[in-house]
Amino acid sequence: MKNNLDMILNGPVLKMICKLSLPNSITGISMVLIIITDAYFVSQLGNVPLASLALVFPFLTLMQMMSAGAIGGASTSSISRFLGAGLIEDANSAIWHAVLIGIFMSLIYTIIFGFLPNHIYSSMGGSNDVLDGAVVFSQIAFGGAVFTWLLYIFSAILRAMGEFVVPAKVQILGCLFQIFLGGVFTVGWFGFKSFGIIGPAIAMVVSHFLMMIYLYFYIKYKQKTIKLRTYPLNKKSFLDIMKVGAGGLINSITIAGTVAVVTASVSHYGIEALAGYGLGSRLEIIITPLVFGIGSVLTAAVGINAGANQMSRAKKIAWVGAIISFVIIGVISIAVAVFPELWLDNFETNILSEKYAILYLIIVGPFYCFFAAGQTLYFASQGTGKIFFPVIVGIIRFLTVSVVCYLTIIFSWSLSHIFYAVSFGLAITGIGLSLCMLGPDWKSEINQKKIMNT
Repeated sequence: MKNNLDMILNGPVLKMICKLSLPNSITGISMVLIIITDAYFVSQLGNVPLASLALVFPFLTLMQMMSAGAIGGASTSSISRFLGAGLIEDANSAIWHAVLIGIFMSLIYTIIFGFLPNHIYSSMGGSNDVLDGAVVFSQIAFGGAVFTWLLYIFSAILRAMGEFVVPAKVQILGCLFQIFLGGVFTVGWFGFKSFGIIGPAIAMVVSHFLMMIYLYFYIKYKQKTIKLRTYPLNKKSFLDIMKVGAGGLINSITIAGTVAVVTASVSHYGIEALAGYGLGSRLEIIITPLVFGIGSVLTAAVGINAGANQMSRAKKIAWVGAIISFVIIGVISIAVAVFPELWLDNFETNILSEKYAILYLIIVGPFYCFFAAGQTLYFASQGTGKIFFPVIVGIIRFLTVSVVCYLTIIFSWSLSHIFYAVSFGLAITGIGLSLCMLGPDWKSEINQKKIMNT
């Protein structure tokens, strides 16, 4: 762990990013496998359970984005900056406050989606057996929300210390175990009783609990860099996390909101168009883990260097990470735009849906590299503790795409206008976050001692 800190502060930037991001990227891929296998298991139960899962899935995704990305990233940012500045006690205080924030946020999810799910899913069109399935799934999945939140908070704490391998190993093995339990509890592998729609929810809660427990004991008893113990409530520790976390929550909502607006708009053009859009946009399954793998490293690396008043190095780390994301995703997305069959041949679909999917990939595909670079820079900005302008970029993207989608529906423009709006939104993310790098947040040295004493 100490060697990683030395490498983050003094080692070759490209080598450091590549070495530390690999386990994170594999973790992201394993999480995607859970999404795919859960859908596969539930699909064997019939269309009704699949529809129930579809109602719950957006909120599970939102919880993951908030716990791992928004609050988790904010926790990594705060702790890493204190460690970089050599303020161990302040880092310990930030760790305790991150745990408390995670528990509080989990209670919100448990109350809303565990005790009041009927109103939410019925407002989304759920009824009868579909609604019943969504409710029981939600009650179990969000009833164990505290395990999910603490899992990602503990992972964020370890990344803040420069430890990326341990949380990656735990989550990779935990994801594989969750997939196994999903098969056992959902479709009755090895002669076990099938629990139907609630099978994936049980598998998630059990596996997240076990992963969370292991990381707790590792932080508490194995590592020596920090201490996980109770601290008096400290307004400054809380605000240092939430000044990044609150912006992260808003950013998560704008991303989810953009997808919801586009999906709703495409649905006006028929089932085939919606299916085609779904096939094309699944390309993000590949993009997301790669961006997370690099971006989460940048949050910690930038935070540690910013805390150590090495702002020029922090900025270099951010640019190098963004370029890596841009190049890797650019090669993938352009290849798919030029040869759509490379992607679409992996799915069963009809000719009309495939036509819409090809249109989406041709128009949107080349711009995914901008989104990847922009999101990577967003993760890096979390490390500075200043994300006001990056969040504004996300809001601008959401509003721009929403307005174009609205006008497209009102004036009965062709579906391609919506896809062009998506492309423009991706470009806004990349260009906007790049411009943020030229702003004042990246020019001034960050003095953590001053922050905590004001």
